[in-house]
Parts: sequence; C-alpha cells; structure tokens
Amino acid sequence: MSQPTIESVLNEKRLFAPSAEFSQSAHIKSLEEYQQIYDRAKADPAAFWAELATTELDWFEKWHTVLDWQPPNVKWFDGGKINISYNCLDRHLKTGCKNKAALIWEGENGDSRTLTYAQLHREVCQFANALKQLGIKKGDRVGIYMPMIPEAAIAMLACARIGAVHGVVFGGFSAEALRDRLVDAEAKLVITADGGWRKDVIVPLKEQVDKAIANGAVPSVTDVLVVKRTGQNIHMSAGRDHWWHDLQQGVSAKCEAEPMDSEDMLFVLYTSGSTGKPKGVVHTTAGYNLYSHITAKWIFDLKDTDVYWCTADVGWITGHSYIVYGPLSNGATTLMYEGAPRASNLGCFWDVIEKYQVTVFYTAPTAIRSFIKMGEHHPNTRDLTSLRLLGTVGEPINPEAWMWYHRVIGGGRCPIVDTWWQTETGGIMITALPGAVPTKPGSATLPFPGIIPDIVDLDGNPAHDNEGGYLIVRHPWPGMMRTVYGDPDRFRKSYWEHIPPKDGNYVYFAGDGARKDEDGYYWVMGRVDDVINVAGHRLGTMEIESALVSHPAVAEAAVVGKPDDVKGEDIFAFVILEGDRQPSEELSKELKKHVVNEIGAIARPNEIRFAEALPKTRSGKIMRRLLRSLASGQEITSDTSTLEDRSILDKLREGA
Repeated sequence: MSQPTIESVLNEKRLFAPSAEFSQSAHIKSLEEYQQIYDRAKADPAAFWAELATTELDWFEKWHTVLDWQPPNVKWFDGGKINISYNCLDRHLKTGCKNKAALIWEGENGDSRTLTYAQLHREVCQFANALKQLGIKKGDRVGIYMPMIPEAAIAMLACARIGAVHGVVFGGFSAEALRDRLVDAEAKLVITADGGWRKDVIVPLKEQVDKAIANGAVPSVTDVLVVKRTGQNIHMSAGRDHWWHDLQQGVSAKCEAEPMDSEDMLFVLYTSGSTGKPKGVVHTTAGYNLYSHITAKWIFDLKDTDVYWCTADVGWITGHSYIVYGPLSNGATTLMYEGAPRASNLGCFWDVIEKYQVTVFYTAPTAIRSFIKMGEHHPNTRDLTSLRLLGTVGEPINPEAWMWYHRVIGGGRCPIVDTWWQTETGGIMITALPGAVPTKPGSATLPFPGIIPDIVDLDGNPAHDNEGGYLIVRHPWPGMMRTVYGDPDRFRKSYWEHIPPKDGNYVYFAGDGARKDEDGYYWVMGRVDDVINVAGHRLGTMEIESALVSHPAVAEAAVVGKPDDVKGEDIFAFVILEGDRQPSEELSKELKKHVVNEIGAIARPNEIRFAEALPKTRSGKIMRRLLRSLASGQEITSDTSTLEDRSILDKLREGA
C-alpha cells in the first residue's frame, strides 16, 4: 500500500459562500450554527444521536442503550423497536403528505408514473402480503435484480416492512456476478423484470437470472418474481417463476409493519474488495434509518416543496440511501429515472429537470465530465431555473468540472454539496451543509456533525496540515456497516486492523488517501488499495484479474486503473498468455467480452496489453505502482530497488 501523494490540483483557493437568501431558509443557516452543532456532537456523540433519534423517527418501543461499542462490533439504540418502511410511509399519511407525490418515475421510452404517499403505501403493503404468500418471512434474504422502475423501490420497502433482508444487485452485473451474490447471501427469492431500457436497448434481466440459477447453481432460490416492463417474450419456469401482476391479484393492501429490533439486518449490499470476492456489507435497521434520514434532510436541505433527483441506480448504496430511504423517511418527493444520456437524446437529463421542475440534483463527477464533452448547447436550451441545490457523489471532482457544473447547470446561484462516503458508511460523511459552509471546488469540505475523521500515517500518527495520509474515522456512527456477511474476520481485517489502535481506541480505515488544509477542509485523493473507481463504481482488481485468468488463453493477469478525464479511471489489464498462444486484436476483444460475461459491462477493460512477464519483487509480488505508471504513460521515478528484473519494464513499455 503506497503513501498517498498530494496532487497540484489540490492547491485550490477559490471560495464560494452560500447566498444570504439560501442560508436564511436552510435547515442549518450559518457556519457558526454548524460549528456549534458539530462541537456538541463531538463532545457527546451518544447524546447527540439519541436526541435526533427521538425527534426525527417514529419508534414502536424506545431503546434502553444508545451505544454499545465493543470494537469492532457496535450496537445503536439497543432494545428499540422500529420499522424503516413505517418511517418512510405510514407516519406521513397522518401529517398531510397522504396525497403528496412520493415517487415520480420517468421511463427511458417515455413512460411515466407518479405515486403519492397513499398510493405507494398501498402498493408496498400489497406486495409485502404477496411476499408472505410465497413463504418469505422475517430474516429471509431476497435478491432484487431490477431496472430503475418503481417496483424496485416497492420491493425494497416491502421486504423491510416484513423484516426480510434485501440484497439489491445492480442490473448491469452479469449472470455470474449475480449468481455469486445470491449464493453468498443464501437468497430464497429473486425479484426481477423481463427487461429494462438502457440507452435505447433492452437489458435482458430475466434471461440473466435464468443463467445465474440454472442447474441448481443457487440451491437456496425457490421462486422468481418477474415484473412485466418491456413485454418481450421470456422463458417462465412453471412452479418457480411468477408474474408480479398475477401474484398481486386479490391480495390485501393492509399489512402492518413488523416491529424490528434496532440491530436486525435491513439489507446486504455487495461492494468490490481487493481480495477478489465481493464483500457483503451488512446494514441494520435503526441506525441506518436515522443516518440516511438526517443526512438527506440537512445536506440536501429538503423542503416540502422540493422535487429531489438522485441519478444513481438502486443497485448501489447511493440509490438505497438517497433515492429510497433517506428522501422518503423525510416525506420528500423523490424522482427515479430509468435511462441515461444516449445518442438519441444527449439532453435527456435536462429534459427531466425541465419537465418536473427538479429543485435538487445529485449526480456523479463522471456524468458531469460527460456533460462537458456533450457541450453546453444541451443544458442551455432547457429551462433549469427550478434548480436550487446541486450535489456530486462517487469520487473526487476536479475543480474545473466543479466550476462548469456551478456555472452551466447551477447558473452560478446553486450551492454544490460535494459528498464523500462509502457503501460501508451507509450515508454521507464529509460534505458542506449548503446554507452554512462555504465551498472550495474539489474539496468535500467539512465532516457531518457526529462524524470525527482524521488524516494519519500507517502508524496512526496525525498528519500535518496539507500533508497526505490515510482517511480514518475515530468514533462509531449510527449508519456504519455492522459486518461483512458471513465473514466477521474479513470485516475486522479490512476496516479495523490497517491502523493500529492506540490506548484501545480503534479507528475505521476508509481505504482512501486524503489531506486536510489549513481551514480544516478535507481533500479526498482516491483509493489507496487495489480497488479501481470507474465512473464512481468500485471494482476490485483481483475480481477482474480472476475473470481474465479463467479464460483458457490467459496464464496471468494484472489490472490497474488508468486516469480518465470522464470516468475518473479506466481499467487497464496486462496479460500473459498460456503456452504458444499469440497476441491478436481478436483475442483482445474476446478477453474483454469474457470479462463482461463474468462480471458485467462496467468491468470491461478499456485496454489490454499483452506481456511476456510482469514486474515483480524478489518475493514474487506484482509491483502495481509501476504498472500504473506504465498504463498512464508516466516516467517511472519511484524506487525500483526491489524489482527482480528491470528489463521487464522496458519490454512492457515497448509493447505499448
């Protein structure tokens, strides 16, 4: 693991304060107010979170213990009884939100649908009863492999309502990746659709499910539920496969929310790791409910009048926390879009903002860089004046993309909340509160109240101002992951043992390099482990390497990230072929296709370089930092004293 370095781009000095008008109506109205809240939370985190849990959520029974911290195991609000589906739906029916739009959906093919809180509540209750009819009960795991349609959110909320544990798998993952996740989670049911629209083509989701569970590959799965979205012919296995609309017929729309223990598992969501096998990140009920709720409320400054749009997919944590649970817990109107900018409509995002008068827009730096390449004509020919707040998520944003976003999309008037967080954290950890904190382009700014981060070296010593180091968190927070599903040792080793505890004080290791400037602002520099961040999607290098090596032509592979102006990083693979196999363009295409089949399109290598050997230490460890330099075309200036054979670098460079 290499020491993070400080990039010249981080010498950003421009400062943008929120307007007086925005601050006046914001939940947190000034830097002084933020600092008072932050100091109070830091002085007594348990009391801070207990107060918010009391005022912001509805409970069936109150907890007896706010925080039980036995590193690395934590319990929040132990003894409490709560249900996140109830907090997202039922309680709003009593407060005048009954006929307010809860979920606005826009399909890529022009279909659209709006569900009020009363309608969404009815559909969730009805589907929860349908799940019960299939024998799904509290604690059962349910796989969800869906397009971006309302039924995806309905399925999540229905599972939570009856205490079933959902595991959403991104619809862009392959059958093999889906199978691995279903097997690991021991899923009993899979909820999918015949297909979904994405960039003017149908993604054959049911076909992928059939491949994933064929020949008893996932023995725990007994039923498959299918939403009719695209209408194409699909195979339906008698006795196993059921149409969503058929199963709903005659089912009661009354279903009381199951009182859940605070620490009952809510969902498992898989994220890539550096060891090859994806990690099943476990989140529990009460702490996650509170954290996704309060971060959504304060960071996006949610109001009754807002139409809030997060462009993520529900297959990622961003979709969980900031399309479904966070906004709905606040009684907000959340927008879900099925498609993506595409050749037939490069301006589709701006069409959606104009059509629905979106006020808060949350998207990824990758998307913003794509918008820049498409040109200003598309946003400039739409009315975006409804926007009042912008956000970014998934990776650090470079200052010039930030400035374009601020000027072209925000019209120079919208604050930007640049958010740092992870699947493991459950919600946003470092960000500006838009009415309170002046922003610097490219900086995530300040920690959320109740979050105590730091920058340290590998021995745990705090870094000086503007000195690069490792980003850690010093105190538990309610939204944090509880374990890696079925693998508590991996949880401990991945997150709690990289930085040694001092005086028994364990710290959470985020795996990101960062620095803190003289104003206390955080600048996140990206991953320091072997995980590539492609368009905000974290992919383990080992997972991609394993896919390559599973091809009969490949003897060995090493995968690194190559900087990319749009996606942040591209996947660059160095491949050694078996025996007398010869490199060719055809083989390169075949290997890329093989990786797509094994993992999914997001893992497709952008470039494959064939090699006779890889640079290794004398102990046999691949020197990835050298490969990263080669992939990006940089001169190798770092230490190569442990390199076994220097000539390998020259050969790899010649093969470019």
